[in-house]
Amino acid sequence: MDPRIREHAEVIATHSVDLQPGDNVVVDAHPVAEDLVVALHEVIGDIGANPITVSQRTGKRAQRAYLRAAEPEFDTPSHELALIEETDVYIAIRGSDNVTQTSDVDPETTAAYSQAHQPILEERLSTRWCLTQFPAPANAQLAEMSTEGYENFVWDAVNKDWEAQRAHQQHMVEIMDGADEIRITSGETTDVRMSISGNPTINDHGEHNLPGGEVFTAPQPDSVEGEVLFDMPLYHQGREITDVYLEFEDGEVLTHSAGKNEDLLTEVLNTDDGARRLGELGIGMNRDIDHFTYNMLFDEKMGDTVHMAVGRAYDDTVGEGNEQNQSAVHVDMIVDMSENSRIEVDGEVVQQDGTFVFEQ
Repeated sequence: MDPRIREHAEVIATHSVDLQPGDNVVVDAHPVAEDLVVALHEVIGDIGANPITVSQRTGKRAQRAYLRAAEPEFDTPSHELALIEETDVYIAIRGSDNVTQTSDVDPETTAAYSQAHQPILEERLSTRWCLTQFPAPANAQLAEMSTEGYENFVWDAVNKDWEAQRAHQQHMVEIMDGADEIRITSGETTDVRMSISGNPTINDHGEHNLPGGEVFTAPQPDSVEGEVLFDMPLYHQGREITDVYLEFEDGEVLTHSAGKNEDLLTEVLNTDDGARRLGELGIGMNRDIDHFTYNMLFDEKMGDTVHMAVGRAYDDTVGEGNEQNQSAVHVDMIVDMSENSRIEVDGEVVQQDGTFVFEQ
Protein backbone atom coordinates (compact mmCIF):
# COMPACT_ATOMS: atom_id res chain seq x y z
CA MET A 1 0.00 0.00 0.00
CA ASP A 2 1.26 3.49 -0.84
CA PRO A 3 2.49 5.00 2.46
CA ARG A 4 0.70 8.23 1.60
CA ILE A 5 -2.61 6.38 2.05
CA ARG A 6 -1.71 5.55 5.65
CA GLU A 7 -0.66 9.17 6.18
CA HIS A 8 -3.99 10.29 4.72
CA ALA A 9 -5.82 8.02 7.19
CA GLU A 10 -3.82 9.40 10.11
CA VAL A 11 -4.54 13.01 9.11
CA ILE A 12 -8.27 12.19 9.02
CA ALA A 13 -8.25 10.49 12.42
CA THR A 14 -5.96 12.77 14.38
CA HIS A 15 -6.42 16.18 12.72
CA SER A 16 -9.85 16.20 11.10
CA VAL A 17 -12.13 14.28 13.50
CA ASP A 18 -10.02 13.96 16.69
CA LEU A 19 -10.83 10.26 16.97
CA GLN A 20 -11.07 8.98 20.56
CA PRO A 21 -11.14 5.48 22.11
CA GLY A 22 -14.68 4.09 22.16
CA ASP A 23 -16.00 6.35 19.39
CA ASN A 24 -18.58 4.78 17.07
CA VAL A 25 -17.31 5.49 13.55
CA VAL A 26 -19.15 5.27 10.22
CA VAL A 27 -16.88 5.17 7.16
CA ASP A 28 -18.94 5.92 4.05
CA ALA A 29 -17.03 5.05 0.87
CA HIS A 30 -17.34 3.70 -2.65
CA PRO A 31 -15.57 0.31 -2.99
CA VAL A 32 -12.94 1.93 -5.24
CA ALA A 33 -11.55 3.60 -2.09
CA GLU A 34 -10.94 0.28 -0.33
CA ASP A 35 -7.24 0.97 0.34
CA LEU A 36 -8.05 4.12 2.31
CA VAL A 37 -10.88 2.31 4.11
CA VAL A 38 -8.44 -0.44 5.13
CA ALA A 39 -5.86 2.11 6.31
CA LEU A 40 -8.54 3.90 8.31
CA HIS A 41 -9.54 0.65 9.98
CA GLU A 42 -5.92 0.12 11.01
CA VAL A 43 -5.77 3.59 12.55
CA ILE A 44 -9.19 3.18 14.16
CA GLY A 45 -8.02 -0.11 15.66
CA ASP A 46 -4.84 1.50 16.99
CA ILE A 47 -6.92 4.17 18.73
CA GLY A 48 -9.55 1.76 20.05
CA ALA A 49 -12.69 3.06 18.31
CA ASN A 50 -15.51 1.03 16.69
CA PRO A 51 -15.83 1.17 12.86
CA ILE A 52 -18.55 0.21 10.45
CA THR A 53 -18.37 0.76 6.67
CA VAL A 54 -21.29 1.69 4.41
CA SER A 55 -21.34 2.55 0.71
CA GLN A 56 -23.83 5.35 0.17
CA ARG A 57 -21.52 7.76 -1.64
CA THR A 58 -22.72 9.25 -4.93
CA GLY A 59 -21.88 7.32 -8.10
CA LYS A 60 -22.74 3.76 -7.14
CA ARG A 61 -24.57 1.63 -9.67
CA ALA A 62 -26.92 0.44 -6.91
CA GLN A 63 -28.00 3.98 -6.05
CA ARG A 64 -28.68 4.72 -9.72
CA ALA A 65 -30.73 1.54 -10.04
CA TYR A 66 -32.79 2.39 -6.98
CA LEU A 67 -33.48 5.99 -7.96
CA ARG A 68 -34.45 5.07 -11.53
CA ALA A 69 -36.83 2.37 -10.29
CA ALA A 70 -38.41 4.32 -7.43
CA GLU A 71 -41.34 6.71 -7.55
CA PRO A 72 -40.23 10.30 -6.77
CA GLU A 73 -41.80 10.15 -3.31
CA PHE A 74 -39.64 9.09 -0.38
CA ASP A 75 -39.89 8.80 3.38
CA THR A 76 -36.90 9.32 5.63
CA PRO A 77 -35.42 5.81 6.14
CA SER A 78 -35.62 5.28 9.89
CA HIS A 79 -32.94 2.57 9.98
CA GLU A 80 -30.39 4.85 8.31
CA LEU A 81 -31.29 7.69 10.66
CA ALA A 82 -30.94 5.35 13.66
CA LEU A 83 -27.41 4.42 12.56
CA ILE A 84 -26.30 8.06 12.40
CA GLU A 85 -27.97 8.81 15.73
CA GLU A 86 -25.61 6.27 17.32
CA THR A 87 -22.58 7.65 15.46
CA ASP A 88 -19.86 9.81 17.03
CA VAL A 89 -17.68 10.22 13.92
CA TYR A 90 -18.77 10.18 10.26
CA ILE A 91 -16.07 9.93 7.57
CA ALA A 92 -17.20 10.28 3.95
CA ILE A 93 -14.73 9.35 1.20
CA ARG A 94 -15.31 10.51 -2.35
CA GLY A 95 -14.09 8.30 -5.16
CA SER A 96 -15.94 6.72 -8.05
CA ASP A 97 -15.59 4.22 -10.87
CA ASN A 98 -17.89 6.42 -13.00
CA VAL A 99 -18.42 10.07 -12.07
CA THR A 100 -21.47 10.31 -14.36
CA GLN A 101 -23.19 7.18 -13.05
CA THR A 102 -26.32 9.07 -11.92
CA SER A 103 -26.50 11.43 -14.90
CA ASP A 104 -29.65 9.74 -16.24
CA VAL A 105 -31.58 9.93 -12.97
CA ASP A 106 -34.48 12.38 -13.19
CA PRO A 107 -33.57 15.60 -11.29
CA GLU A 108 -37.04 15.67 -9.70
CA THR A 109 -36.40 12.23 -8.22
CA THR A 110 -33.01 13.29 -6.88
CA ALA A 111 -34.50 16.43 -5.32
CA ALA A 112 -37.23 14.39 -3.59
CA TYR A 113 -34.62 11.90 -2.36
CA SER A 114 -32.53 14.77 -0.93
CA GLN A 115 -35.51 16.23 0.88
CA ALA A 116 -36.36 12.87 2.48
CA HIS A 117 -32.74 12.51 3.64
CA GLN A 118 -32.57 16.00 5.13
CA PRO A 119 -33.00 14.74 8.74
CA ILE A 120 -30.12 12.30 8.17
CA LEU A 121 -27.95 15.12 6.83
CA GLU A 122 -28.77 17.23 9.87
CA GLU A 123 -27.85 14.35 12.17
CA ARG A 124 -24.56 13.72 10.32
CA LEU A 125 -23.62 17.37 10.67
CA SER A 126 -24.05 17.08 14.44
CA THR A 127 -21.27 14.44 14.59
CA ARG A 128 -17.53 14.98 14.24
CA TRP A 129 -17.47 14.57 10.47
CA CYS A 130 -15.02 14.76 7.61
CA LEU A 131 -15.39 14.65 3.82
CA THR A 132 -12.29 13.68 1.85
CA GLN A 133 -11.20 12.24 -1.50
CA PHE A 134 -9.55 9.02 -2.64
CA PRO A 135 -7.67 9.48 -5.96
CA ALA A 136 -9.63 7.00 -8.06
CA PRO A 137 -8.92 6.67 -11.81
CA ALA A 138 -12.38 7.96 -12.79
CA ASN A 139 -11.79 11.15 -10.82
CA ALA A 140 -8.37 11.51 -12.46
CA GLN A 141 -9.99 11.18 -15.87
CA LEU A 142 -12.54 13.87 -15.03
CA ALA A 143 -9.68 16.14 -13.96
CA GLU A 144 -7.91 15.39 -17.29
CA MET A 145 -4.90 14.03 -15.41
CA SER A 146 -3.04 10.74 -15.40
CA THR A 147 -3.81 8.42 -12.51
CA GLU A 148 -0.35 8.93 -11.03
CA GLY A 149 -0.52 12.68 -11.55
CA TYR A 150 -3.89 12.85 -9.84
CA GLU A 151 -2.62 10.74 -6.93
CA ASN A 152 0.22 13.20 -6.44
CA PHE A 153 -2.20 16.14 -6.69
CA VAL A 154 -4.59 14.71 -4.08
CA TRP A 155 -2.00 13.65 -1.54
CA ASP A 156 0.00 16.89 -1.90
CA ALA A 157 -3.21 18.76 -1.11
CA VAL A 158 -4.18 16.49 1.81
CA ASN A 159 -0.92 15.55 3.54
CA LYS A 160 0.43 19.02 4.33
CA ASP A 161 1.22 21.44 7.18
CA TRP A 162 -2.29 22.40 8.23
CA GLU A 163 -1.14 24.67 11.03
CA ALA A 164 0.74 26.85 8.52
CA GLN A 165 -2.35 26.93 6.29
CA ARG A 166 -4.51 27.92 9.27
CA ALA A 167 -2.19 30.82 10.10
CA HIS A 168 -2.25 32.09 6.50
CA GLN A 169 -6.04 32.03 6.37
CA GLN A 170 -6.45 33.65 9.78
CA HIS A 171 -5.52 37.01 8.21
CA MET A 172 -8.73 36.91 6.17
CA VAL A 173 -10.79 35.66 9.10
CA GLU A 174 -9.74 38.70 11.11
CA ILE A 175 -10.72 41.02 8.25
CA MET A 176 -14.19 39.47 7.89
CA ASP A 177 -15.09 38.90 11.54
CA GLY A 178 -17.15 41.83 12.75
CA ALA A 179 -17.66 43.18 9.23
CA ASP A 180 -21.04 44.14 7.80
CA GLU A 181 -21.01 44.12 3.99
CA ILE A 182 -19.02 42.22 1.41
CA ARG A 183 -18.99 43.15 -2.26
CA ILE A 184 -17.70 40.81 -4.99
CA THR A 185 -17.01 42.17 -8.48
CA SER A 186 -15.50 40.38 -11.47
CA GLY A 187 -15.44 41.71 -15.01
CA GLU A 188 -18.69 43.02 -16.44
CA THR A 189 -20.80 40.08 -15.26
CA THR A 190 -20.47 39.89 -11.48
CA ASP A 191 -21.35 42.60 -8.97
CA VAL A 192 -23.02 41.31 -5.83
CA ARG A 193 -23.35 42.62 -2.28
CA MET A 194 -24.39 40.83 0.89
CA SER A 195 -24.42 41.39 4.62
CA ILE A 196 -22.51 39.03 6.91
CA SER A 197 -23.24 41.10 10.01
CA GLY A 198 -23.15 38.99 13.18
CA ASN A 199 -22.14 35.79 11.39
CA PRO A 200 -18.78 34.20 12.26
CA THR A 201 -16.13 33.42 9.65
CA ILE A 202 -14.79 29.87 9.72
CA ASN A 203 -11.14 29.02 9.07
CA ASP A 204 -11.24 25.71 7.17
CA HIS A 205 -7.82 24.14 7.60
CA GLY A 206 -8.57 20.50 6.89
CA GLU A 207 -11.08 19.51 9.54
CA HIS A 208 -14.58 18.96 8.11
CA ASN A 209 -13.23 19.14 4.55
CA LEU A 210 -9.92 17.47 3.72
CA PRO A 211 -8.25 19.16 1.95
CA GLY A 212 -9.15 22.46 3.54
CA GLY A 213 -8.05 25.85 2.30
CA GLU A 214 -10.87 28.39 2.52
CA VAL A 215 -12.53 30.84 4.84
CA PHE A 216 -16.30 30.93 4.71
CA THR A 217 -19.39 32.39 6.33
CA ALA A 218 -23.12 32.73 5.72
CA PRO A 219 -24.79 35.80 4.23
CA GLN A 220 -27.88 37.23 5.87
CA PRO A 221 -30.50 35.42 3.73
CA ASP A 222 -32.46 38.54 2.67
CA SER A 223 -29.43 40.77 2.08
CA VAL A 224 -28.02 39.47 -1.21
CA GLU A 225 -28.38 41.94 -4.09
CA GLY A 226 -26.89 41.94 -7.58
CA GLU A 227 -25.75 39.49 -10.21
CA VAL A 228 -23.16 36.72 -10.43
CA LEU A 229 -21.75 34.77 -13.35
CA PHE A 230 -20.13 31.58 -12.08
CA ASP A 231 -17.57 31.17 -14.85
CA MET A 232 -16.17 27.85 -13.63
CA PRO A 233 -18.27 24.74 -14.35
CA LEU A 234 -19.51 22.24 -11.77
CA TYR A 235 -20.63 18.64 -11.72
CA HIS A 236 -23.94 17.99 -9.97
CA GLN A 237 -25.81 14.69 -9.97
CA GLY A 238 -23.33 13.40 -12.54
CA ARG A 239 -23.99 16.22 -15.03
CA GLU A 240 -21.97 19.30 -15.95
CA ILE A 241 -23.51 22.75 -15.49
CA THR A 242 -21.69 25.68 -17.10
CA ASP A 243 -21.91 29.49 -17.01
CA VAL A 244 -24.46 29.69 -14.22
CA TYR A 245 -25.92 33.19 -13.98
CA LEU A 246 -27.96 34.24 -10.95
CA GLU A 247 -29.63 37.60 -10.31
CA PHE A 248 -30.62 38.34 -6.70
CA GLU A 249 -33.21 40.70 -5.28
CA ASP A 250 -33.99 40.84 -1.54
CA GLY A 251 -31.83 37.74 -1.12
CA GLU A 252 -33.76 35.55 -3.58
CA VAL A 253 -32.76 34.33 -7.04
CA LEU A 254 -34.96 36.40 -9.32
CA THR A 255 -33.69 35.12 -12.68
CA HIS A 256 -31.25 32.39 -13.61
CA SER A 257 -29.67 30.76 -16.63
CA ALA A 258 -26.93 28.30 -17.54
CA GLY A 259 -24.97 27.57 -20.69
CA LYS A 260 -25.43 23.81 -20.24
CA ASN A 261 -28.01 21.77 -18.30
CA GLU A 262 -30.10 24.75 -17.26
CA ASP A 263 -32.95 22.34 -16.49
CA LEU A 264 -30.83 20.77 -13.75
CA LEU A 265 -30.05 24.20 -12.29
CA THR A 266 -33.79 24.97 -12.30
CA GLU A 267 -34.53 21.74 -10.42
CA VAL A 268 -31.92 22.65 -7.79
CA LEU A 269 -33.42 26.10 -7.29
CA ASN A 270 -36.92 24.63 -7.09
CA THR A 271 -36.00 22.07 -4.41
CA ASP A 272 -37.49 24.25 -1.66
CA ASP A 273 -37.74 27.91 -0.65
CA GLY A 274 -34.24 27.99 0.80
CA ALA A 275 -32.67 26.74 -2.42
CA ARG A 276 -33.19 30.18 -4.02
CA ARG A 277 -31.10 31.92 -1.35
CA LEU A 278 -27.39 31.84 -0.56
CA GLY A 279 -26.25 29.71 2.35
CA GLU A 280 -22.51 30.28 2.02
CA LEU A 281 -19.85 32.70 0.81
CA GLY A 282 -16.38 31.15 0.67
CA ILE A 283 -12.97 32.49 -0.35
CA GLY A 284 -10.41 30.04 -1.75
CA MET A 285 -6.94 30.38 -0.20
CA ASN A 286 -5.09 27.09 -0.82
CA ARG A 287 -2.43 27.92 -3.40
CA ASP A 288 -1.28 24.29 -3.53
CA ILE A 289 -4.55 23.55 -5.33
CA ASP A 290 -3.69 25.05 -8.69
CA HIS A 291 -5.49 22.71 -11.10
CA PHE A 292 -9.23 22.78 -11.85
CA THR A 293 -10.53 19.22 -11.46
CA TYR A 294 -14.36 19.35 -11.66
CA ASN A 295 -14.34 18.34 -7.99
CA MET A 296 -15.80 20.99 -5.70
CA LEU A 297 -13.98 19.57 -2.67
CA PHE A 298 -10.77 20.86 -4.28
CA ASP A 299 -11.92 23.52 -6.73
CA GLU A 300 -13.61 25.74 -4.13
CA LYS A 301 -10.31 25.93 -2.20
CA MET A 302 -8.25 27.22 -5.16
CA GLY A 303 -6.50 30.51 -4.69
CA ASP A 304 -7.88 33.38 -6.80
CA THR A 305 -11.49 32.17 -6.46
CA VAL A 306 -14.62 32.78 -4.47
CA HIS A 307 -17.57 30.44 -4.25
CA MET A 308 -21.17 30.83 -3.23
CA ALA A 309 -23.62 28.08 -2.37
CA VAL A 310 -27.36 28.18 -2.86
CA GLY A 311 -29.23 26.35 -0.13
CA ARG A 312 -28.47 25.37 3.42
CA ALA A 313 -26.28 27.50 5.68
CA TYR A 314 -24.05 25.60 8.09
CA ASP A 315 -24.90 26.00 11.77
CA ASP A 316 -21.50 27.33 12.81
CA THR A 317 -21.61 30.17 10.25
CA VAL A 318 -24.78 31.71 11.69
CA GLY A 319 -24.53 34.03 14.67
CA GLU A 320 -26.83 33.88 17.66
CA GLY A 321 -30.16 35.53 16.85
CA ASN A 322 -29.51 35.61 13.10
CA GLU A 323 -31.65 33.77 10.56
CA GLN A 324 -30.24 30.50 9.19
CA ASN A 325 -31.12 29.62 5.63
CA GLN A 326 -32.62 26.11 5.54
CA SER A 327 -32.72 23.81 2.54
CA ALA A 328 -32.28 20.19 1.53
CA VAL A 329 -29.52 21.25 -0.89
CA HIS A 330 -26.17 22.99 -0.65
CA VAL A 331 -24.68 23.54 -4.11
CA ASP A 332 -21.40 25.44 -4.48
CA MET A 333 -20.47 27.46 -7.57
CA ILE A 334 -17.19 29.25 -8.33
CA VAL A 335 -16.12 32.64 -9.69
CA ASP A 336 -12.60 33.14 -11.05
CA MET A 337 -11.12 36.19 -9.28
CA SER A 338 -7.67 36.21 -10.91
CA GLU A 339 -8.28 39.15 -13.28
CA ASN A 340 -10.33 42.36 -13.24
CA SER A 341 -11.82 41.37 -9.89
CA ARG A 342 -12.13 42.73 -6.36
CA ILE A 343 -13.31 41.71 -2.92
CA GLU A 344 -14.38 44.64 -0.76
CA VAL A 345 -15.15 44.42 2.94
CA ASP A 346 -17.07 47.42 4.28
CA GLY A 347 -15.85 49.45 1.33
CA GLU A 348 -12.17 48.54 1.67
CA VAL A 349 -10.51 46.49 -1.09
CA VAL A 350 -9.02 43.38 0.55
CA GLN A 351 -8.25 41.41 -2.62
CA GLN A 352 -7.41 42.74 -6.09
CA ASP A 353 -7.02 40.36 -9.04
CA GLY A 354 -6.43 37.43 -6.70
CA THR A 355 -3.86 39.09 -4.40
CA PHE A 356 -4.81 39.76 -0.79
CA VAL A 357 -3.70 42.95 0.95
CA PHE A 358 -1.71 40.89 3.45
CA GLU A 359 0.23 39.21 0.61
CA GLN A 360 1.51 42.43 -0.95
